[in-house]
Amino acid sequence: MSEVRNPPVHDLTPEEVAKGLAENRMLLVDVREPNEVQAEAYPGAVVVPLSVFDPGRIPDPAGKTVVFACRSGRRSVTASQAAQAAGLPYDSHLAGGILAWKAAGLPTET
Repeated sequence: MSEVRNPPVHDLTPEEVAKGLAENRMLLVDVREPNEVQAEAYPGAVVVPLSVFDPGRIPDPAGKTVVFACRSGRRSVTASQAAQAAGLPYDSHLAGGILAWKAAGLPTET
């Protein structure tokens, strides 16, 4: 019996993601819950909560790299692996989540 391995997920730093967003090369997908997003959000992110995650709800990235994000980087890995399991090439996430984003001095919206 072969071992089932989770697909690999690439860690991106807050700086890499901020640059990709500024250059319109990335689509940020926030998989936190609505109450978390309401309290503090990534600017310009699309919200697809992990609790009701459906990769089909992610808008067409139109050639951009899809990057998942959450609070600390755990749920974003799960979302990336679920999207890959559904046949989508979305294998990047924001390592450290919004905690790392804020620690890097990047803006959030309330």
